[in-house]
Amino acid sequence: MADTGVVETLLQRIEKVDGGADSQEVAAGLGVDHQVIVGAVKSLQTLGDVISAELRSLKHWELTEEGTEIAEQGSHEARVFNSIPLEGLPQAELMKLSFGKIGFSKAMSNKWIRVDKSHDGGPRIFRTVESIQDQVREKLLLAKRGDAARLDEKEKNELKKRKLLAEVTVKSYWITKGNSFSTTVTKQETELTPEMIASGSWKEKKFKPYNFEAMGVAPDCGHLHPLMKVRTQFRQIFLEMGFSEMPTNNFIESSFWNFDSLFQPQQHPARDQHDTFFLSDPSLAHHFPMDYLERVKKVHSEGGYGSQGYKYDWKMEEAQKNILRTHTTAVSARMLYKLAQQEKFTPVKYFSIDRVFRNETLDATHLAEFHQIEGVVADYGLTLGDLMGVLHQFFTKLGLKKWVEVGNSGVFRPEMLLPMGLPEDVSVIAWGLSLERPTMIKYGINNIRELVGHKVNLQMVYDSPICRLDS
Repeated sequence: MADTGVVETLLQRIEKVDGGADSQEVAAGLGVDHQVIVGAVKSLQTLGDVISAELRSLKHWELTEEGTEIAEQGSHEARVFNSIPLEGLPQAELMKLSFGKIGFSKAMSNKWIRVDKSHDGGPRIFRTVESIQDQVREKLLLAKRGDAARLDEKEKNELKKRKLLAEVTVKSYWITKGNSFSTTVTKQETELTPEMIASGSWKEKKFKPYNFEAMGVAPDCGHLHPLMKVRTQFRQIFLEMGFSEMPTNNFIESSFWNFDSLFQPQQHPARDQHDTFFLSDPSLAHHFPMDYLERVKKVHSEGGYGSQGYKYDWKMEEAQKNILRTHTTAVSARMLYKLAQQEKFTPVKYFSIDRVFRNETLDATHLAEFHQIEGVVADYGLTLGDLMGVLHQFFTKLGLKKWVEVGNSGVFRPEMLLPMGLPEDVSVIAWGLSLERPTMIKYGINNIRELVGHKVNLQMVYDSPICRLDS
């Protein structure tokens, strides 16, 4: 039973008020945690009709951990603007700042800054306005003071989308007197002892009713992390749809297979150090199918296969750079090239689920190491209609009945497929998504660091049931 002193104090409060009292207000008045009052309410409910308690819900807006930081220090974009002196700042230095990457894109969207890519010494960032108004911080300060009602729905939803503001539901009890109300509580016995039987005192005792609905103690057993449970279900779905699993045990990949073979130009921003992990030893790869490499080089620099190409000086040393793979599509490229070397083309369906690495700033939705799920289908005459049909079947098996954005999909370009040697009338459709996001949706986790890393609550692993994405 809850603390007797709290229970009796609560009863005295209920006796003095007309109509009833809110458990949140009672907790604030007594200076105790709300859960202490909730415990007292539940204890009193077991005694019969002493009190009546109606559960109520109230929604309000609260700042997230990141939102609180911004309310104190300013938005990422404002901090980026304030970090740039009049003479400008090298982009590489800005990206080293904790708020650099997110703030840079937001400040660019607001047209507060510009990038001079032709500057000596590399790209340099300059201010384009003399001063700014940090509206994001001002809105968060309003919400922090309890004035979120002054923000319109669009403003609140924008802050919510940025994970700076969260709508919180607060539950409390409206407590009123019951038919058997009394300010004194007689302790109910929970055990019938031999002494009570021998003395006959049990006849005057009041016993707590036995709860036959209570759950027993769960037996100890092994547990799987939620990621592994969801991974198993995804893998089973692919196998049921007739897909074969690709080998994905090469975390280290050359830039050629990770980028060039996918017809991504060598000057693409995703190949910069602030997005990709480069290896220092061994820093370069040396073994490539040279005839294929030459065709890739030509389609990049000169065009071909109906494409104009990118018209730039393709460099071998750039393609040789070893990296931690940024996506499992590098594995798909290797498998499609291997398929093209067969004497006769045969349609295939491939899938993979494994780790990839990005030089990301760690926050509530981003990790530097995460899992990618990828599906690839190669056959004659495939279209976007086929892709939509496969995706519909795939997500229907997950139990999703409406379209939600959880990944990307498309058709591979001829500039990628034809240099490999695949027939001209063969198309390849593919889609990919992370493993972490569906797992977070399934388990109601808002911060990815609570799913992976040192902040994981192991009790979540012990308590989580066998994974089933309910429809």
